[in-house]
Amino acid sequence: MDVMPQQPPESVDSTKPPPDSPLDPAGTDPVPRDPAPLDPASPDPASLDPASPDPASVDPASVDPAPLDPASSAELPPLSLRTTLRRAAMGVVAGAVLVTGAVVAVPEDEKKTAPPPAPGPVSRALKASDMGYPASLSDLTALIGDRQQWVGTHPADAKSWALLGTAFLEWGQRSADEAYFGRAEEALKRSLNVEPGENGNTAAWVGLATLANARRDFALAKKWGETVRARQPKQWTVYPALIDAYNGLGDYKASRTAVEQFAELRPGAAALLRTARMYRDRGWRENALADAQDAADRATTPAQKAESLHLLGELAWERGEPEEAITQYSAALRTDRDHYASLAGRATALTALGRTDEAERDFKAALAGLPRPEYLLELGELYESLGRDEDARSQYAQLREALARGGGQGVDNALLRGRFEAAHGDPEAAVKVLKAEWARQHRSAAMADALGWALHLSGDSSGALPYATRAVAAGGRIASYASHLGAIQQALKDYGPARLNLTEALRINPHFSPLEGTAAKEALDLLGGPPAGGPPGMAPAKPQPAPPAPGRR
Repeated sequence: MDVMPQQPPESVDSTKPPPDSPLDPAGTDPVPRDPAPLDPASPDPASLDPASPDPASVDPASVDPAPLDPASSAELPPLSLRTTLRRAAMGVVAGAVLVTGAVVAVPEDEKKTAPPPAPGPVSRALKASDMGYPASLSDLTALIGDRQQWVGTHPADAKSWALLGTAFLEWGQRSADEAYFGRAEEALKRSLNVEPGENGNTAAWVGLATLANARRDFALAKKWGETVRARQPKQWTVYPALIDAYNGLGDYKASRTAVEQFAELRPGAAALLRTARMYRDRGWRENALADAQDAADRATTPAQKAESLHLLGELAWERGEPEEAITQYSAALRTDRDHYASLAGRATALTALGRTDEAERDFKAALAGLPRPEYLLELGELYESLGRDEDARSQYAQLREALARGGGQGVDNALLRGRFEAAHGDPEAAVKVLKAEWARQHRSAAMADALGWALHLSGDSSGALPYATRAVAAGGRIASYASHLGAIQQALKDYGPARLNLTEALRINPHFSPLEGTAAKEALDLLGGPPAGGPPGMAPAKPQPAPPAPGRR
């Protein structure tokens, strides 16, 4: 059934914090608690029957509804909210209450001219979900609390279970807390128990496709996504999940088709961002830049604007312009101060400019808000480049712990684990991990590059060459891919192509890594420097302008 959002019945006193909530450092701003787990005391929140189908092992087209389990769900792990997000969320709720009070207090003769009250956080989050763009983290928090309360008293509302599962998933991705993936799976499976996908509950199927991508099970994500598309080809919400699945599998032709279909069905900033990333992956940087800028201009929320500016920062960094990258990342942070990916991106660019103290500051701030394992690796490599070996070892130890935690939540971190082990641990173990991923059809350019580099570092440069060549051919002019190919060719005594590819890597982005960039320069010096005259012969030819994606307005 179609359910309107249900706000918590308690009124909020904006002058004091809720019971047992901490104050901010100034001692004045109330800080809300983390979104509560499914309350075991609520009327029949009904967790899933353990015998219900597991999306990792069941054909998406054959999920049968399971009987409802009247038992309450077990206590779930607490959220890892950051203080700044808590303050922001409480500010939104308190502000909404004050606005409502002001509207109620308006004299009768002034009501006709008074503006309508601002939409509440739950309404804003629902609108963001309907439009396909990210909600603010405070609005997302409010939505989670709202839907948890609703399904506690309306356990047969499949739509709300699917919405709750999708919100848990988004929170898990944006907080780097994989424990939320389990919550998301529970809610999505409960939604399908109430109403199977075959009966029209495709929202839960889309949620499971997105969850599979978050866990990097791209084959399963493809299976769920294609099931939805076969039944409802105009269901635009499934296309982002399909795009991510195809990219993870290295099926760039299918990914481009899905991008074009998404742009036709849902033109706007979200489609422009997807199109820009597709152009970037194909090496069409000018087209990517144009669409990313267009997305920033058309963004309708701060979160969407920040995402667009972040992509502009990535594009500037990848073409070797760290100053411009810092400008774009800083603009993203002015738009959304909690856009931690832009903090990490700015740290990388600051490292390239030798501003290592500032880079360390930004990496630490990014990790405090969004503890992604890749940020731990980057900070560790910064420390290693500065000769701070003890600090580097500490970061690498934390990285291993983070990868283990993710694995415990069903997340496949093989790519990052392989990259780390190849460069800083056991290259032979890295080869084993990455070959297993390759056998699972995870054949993106990033996976080909990582496997090729691991083989090279383990002593098998001949075996590495086909993978490295494939990565450069498909990788959209990435400096590290060209550098790896050049080093492998140098080890095979194929000095001409090696010199050309190392030159190309440093031409694309001379600052691409604080460790590997220096190694590439030293290797090129041993080969006698860059070739005289003309661009490197092994570099990809200058791409022809790509046609605009269908659906462009």
